Amino acid sequence: MKKYLYPSLLLVFGLLALAIFVFKKPAVRTPELKERHGDLAAGGEWLNTKAAIEGLLAKLRQNPADHKSRLLLAQAYMQEARVTGDHPYYDGAAMELLEEVLQAGPENFEALCCKASLSLTQHHFAQGLGIAEQARQLNPNSGFVYGLLTDANVEMGHYEEAIKMADKMNELRPDLPAYARVSYLREIYGDVPGAIQAMDMAVKAGYIGLEQTEWTRVALGHLHEISGDTARARGYYLMALAARPGYAYALAGMGRMAAARRDYATAIRYYQQARGLVKDYAFADELTDLYRLNGQPSEAQKMAKESIAMLASAAQEADDNEQMGHYADRELAYAYLKTNELDKALEHAKIEYGRRPDNIDVNETMAWVLYKRGQYAEAQKYMQVARRTGSKNPVLLARAGLILSKLGKTAEGQALIENSLKTAPYLNPDVEAEGKRLLAVR
Repeated sequence: MKKYLYPSLLLVFGLLALAIFVFKKPAVRTPELKERHGDLAAGGEWLNTKAAIEGLLAKLRQNPADHKSRLLLAQAYMQEARVTGDHPYYDGAAMELLEEVLQAGPENFEALCCKASLSLTQHHFAQGLGIAEQARQLNPNSGFVYGLLTDANVEMGHYEEAIKMADKMNELRPDLPAYARVSYLREIYGDVPGAIQAMDMAVKAGYIGLEQTEWTRVALGHLHEISGDTARARGYYLMALAARPGYAYALAGMGRMAAARRDYATAIRYYQQARGLVKDYAFADELTDLYRLNGQPSEAQKMAKESIAMLASAAQEADDNEQMGHYADRELAYAYLKTNELDKALEHAKIEYGRRPDNIDVNETMAWVLYKRGQYAEAQKYMQVARRTGSKNPVLLARAGLILSKLGKTAEGQALIENSLKTAPYLNPDVEAEGKRLLAVR
């Protein structure tokens, strides 16, 4: 009897084990937190952030259906992306978490707002606008959603609609993000003093040392840069560094201030430090110019290639994934100009233009790429659109002046170039060099 009992029991246990394996619901994989390093790991902020995120992860391990904790974790990862610059990992992780929340509750307002914000961060602007509109239908009294709608409409080139959204945001909740949006729009419309005033209000509305506050302080410094007031700009960058030591974007600002004094070696050191802290292709892009200006052509070429590789990888991911992946074609257009690959520059400028033909920055990109290709009349068509809001950005005006000069409108073109170089010649070394060459042969 026992001879036949044991094989039977083994068979039963085997079938039970198989059933458990087949029908068991797979555990939900939750993206983990990465360690910070260097200055980013210093201070109490990281300890508090780490403890909070580990607490949320523990809750999700205990209860995978806890979508409130999942949403909070997604928001924490979005902020971690801002702080570390590791957008590919954290934005992807946050989107994964948000999709799970929205699958359980498709009308979760906060999750929709977060998804819209992520879409904008990844430069999926049309998608972000649509999701933000969906969120507004659910809650038309949220100031936050009007901030998203402001940003999305700006990026799509719908500037009048963006103003309406910013006004509504300030009506509902005047605070740091609301004042900052007003500043951006005033700058777009050429009111730089008004932009400075609004950004100053934004800084004062924030808590000193928080990443959002110091980001805003750096933005205020940059507004003084484009006004030609480098002393005041430098002061704001130093204040940001005092409040948030090792803040990468303030270090980059100090690098620009050193470059304005033609102290390129110091500028390079600042940018290298910023680049070691935060993954932002813009730092590699700026270093390309600085190495060239410092007489290091091989380093400049190496950095230009590295910048293109970073951007191309992000663009490829975006092409492969409708939800995520950073659209980087406008940035790639400028990057390819630095390696004199004009066909590729035009290819990517056209791709970006196809996505948002009304945006003034995209039209400026098209104009500048065409200028570099010697297609001056075609460049002027795009430049006219780029200038339609009356922006006083010195780089934009210098580029407009160069195009006009090539088309024979010498007096108008040279006036724009002279005014730009007088205000802020340090903002773009390529444009500065072109402008000076043209003025020298008058």
